[in-house]
Amino acid sequence: MYSRPYQSIVSDTKLDRRRFLQVGAVGAGLMLGTPSAWAQEADKATPPPKPKTNIDEALKAPRTKYSLPGLYPGRVVHVQDDKAMVKDSPSPSVVEQMFNRGLEQLTGKGTKESFGLFFTPDDVVGIKVNPVGSGLISTKPELVQVLVSWLTAGGLPKERIVIWDRFDYMLADAGYTAERFPGVKIEGLQTMDERAAEDPQADQSRWRDADGNHISASNFDKDTFYWADVEGPQDAAYLNQHVFNGKHSYFGKLVTQRLTKIINVPVFKNAGNGISMATKNLGYGAICNTNRLHKPLFFDVCTEVLAFPCIRDKLVLNVTDGLRAQYDGGPMPAAQFAYEFNSLFFATDPFALDAVCHPLIIEKRKERGVKVDEHPRYTEYLRYAERLGLGVADPARITKLSA
Repeated sequence: MYSRPYQSIVSDTKLDRRRFLQVGAVGAGLMLGTPSAWAQEADKATPPPKPKTNIDEALKAPRTKYSLPGLYPGRVVHVQDDKAMVKDSPSPSVVEQMFNRGLEQLTGKGTKESFGLFFTPDDVVGIKVNPVGSGLISTKPELVQVLVSWLTAGGLPKERIVIWDRFDYMLADAGYTAERFPGVKIEGLQTMDERAAEDPQADQSRWRDADGNHISASNFDKDTFYWADVEGPQDAAYLNQHVFNGKHSYFGKLVTQRLTKIINVPVFKNAGNGISMATKNLGYGAICNTNRLHKPLFFDVCTEVLAFPCIRDKLVLNVTDGLRAQYDGGPMPAAQFAYEFNSLFFATDPFALDAVCHPLIIEKRKERGVKVDEHPRYTEYLRYAERLGLGVADPARITKLSA
């Protein structure tokens, strides 16, 4: 099928206005991250010292039975079915079969029994999707529908399910609407004025209140935050995109106050020579004021944010969507590097999951002729997590299963 490197299987994908925001300079400065700047700093003979953070405060909190790495530390299940994608769209029935097989292999129990391992009907469950690159490389609604059906079959009312991400407008673009998911809540932690993002001279009142504050400021929990000794820029464009500046990245109140459990559904894609999968989907998706962190703490954020109890104790399942994957150009969508992988990955341990997926994307990048840098710095955040007791990164301690 692929006679040349970089051939796209989605050559007819059009770049609309919102997709432009996601792949252009504005999009890169949002939640996507720019690993090149971080790598340039790391390449220096004497890398700059890591800024201080409040990670020690997060680690003091007592753990629960669900705390990372979860019920099945170091266990990762890969399910692949060449029939999963049909005419560039997921087959709902095949995806459901794949989900059932993967969950059973992970837990050793069927879907009905496995629900009770993670949830009760009184839980409020948040399904964290990645809507970046709508229609190309975003989390597939067909997979999320399978998750919703599993949860409701287990006795969880629809109104206790929340499909969420950081940015509200991206959710609708990626197919997460009330029409498609009736009865399920769909929420972004924040809004962003796209017109003002495109044009700094545009009216700013659509995202700022009368006091000059971001209209989404009240959605974030001032008592729960990731602090890093790095200042956020003061300009209006930054505030439009990031809600706050300064040295605090606040967690969304949805995460800290309402959700009792989280299912993480990232996509299979790269971030420069690293990856943008399970840990980054929450590391950069659950807090605000993130662009300041890219250069000095790019991958460490993926470890340290997940150490906070509001993530660490609630994240019970990760399902990486590799139905369509992307091996280069990430974390922004790039149609020429997308391909059908027809895969799902399951784990309670997001660090083991990323540790398994990283070499797979490296293999694909080499296969397609991409120059690859395999320096250990791109996976050090996984070993860091293992040292903190949050996950398993040592390949000798990871159990890889297929279903």
